[in-house]
Amino acid sequence: MKKQKKLVELLQFCPPYALCSSRYLFWYRNVVRGFGYSKLGNDHYRRFSYRLRCAAPTQNNQLEEARCVTKARWLGVSTPVLYASDPVLHTLTFEYVEGPAIKEIFLDFGLNGINIELNNRIATQIGNAIAKLHDGGLIHGDLTTSNMLLQNGSNHLVLIDFGLSFMSTLPEDKAVDLYVLERALLSMHSSCGNVMNQILAAYRKSSKQWSSTLNKLAQVRQRGRKRAMIG
Repeated sequence: MKKQKKLVELLQFCPPYALCSSRYLFWYRNVVRGFGYSKLGNDHYRRFSYRLRCAAPTQNNQLEEARCVTKARWLGVSTPVLYASDPVLHTLTFEYVEGPAIKEIFLDFGLNGINIELNNRIATQIGNAIAKLHDGGLIHGDLTTSNMLLQNGSNHLVLIDFGLSFMSTLPEDKAVDLYVLERALLSMHSSCGNVMNQILAAYRKSSKQWSSTLNKLAQVRQRGRKRAMIG
């Protein structure tokens, strides 16, 4: 109840369009993180984020996310185009991407059967996109199927939400990035088969530094299993 009360108080400090986007709220390490989107015209939207301990992120965090999105596009990864950054409201204005989240597509596969061709195409695009990020020294930080869109018309994979992204060339950080995605796939989309194997196969073909990363991934998996056993 105390967390819910604090959340209500927090929303009073957010822009009005935050209230219509409450479905993006989630609890993370006892800190409320929220993401809101409001459409501005026909082809772009406004995004804001905040934490429980402050009504809006710092300007440095905002600029870091803008840099990471721009870096990803420079590396050849499809992301929403960044149109503007507002240091007063702490908002970023992006291109509005029409298309379902990969999460929705995979959940539909679980209910109605797998479209093998589409499943393989998505897995290949995911592996290629992550390889481009990692070879360029960029860690997404929140690789889940909720943060991947399949753009209508082109059927291109689009990565979104670089709020936790950072620059790193360490194999450990790249391996953890892949491990986060693997855990998300196992927990949410186990009925789709082992999509992660297909993603890693595409990653291996596209990445020039795949060997050190995948070796480190085996170690990260082992640590994850130990933590699960200990609780």
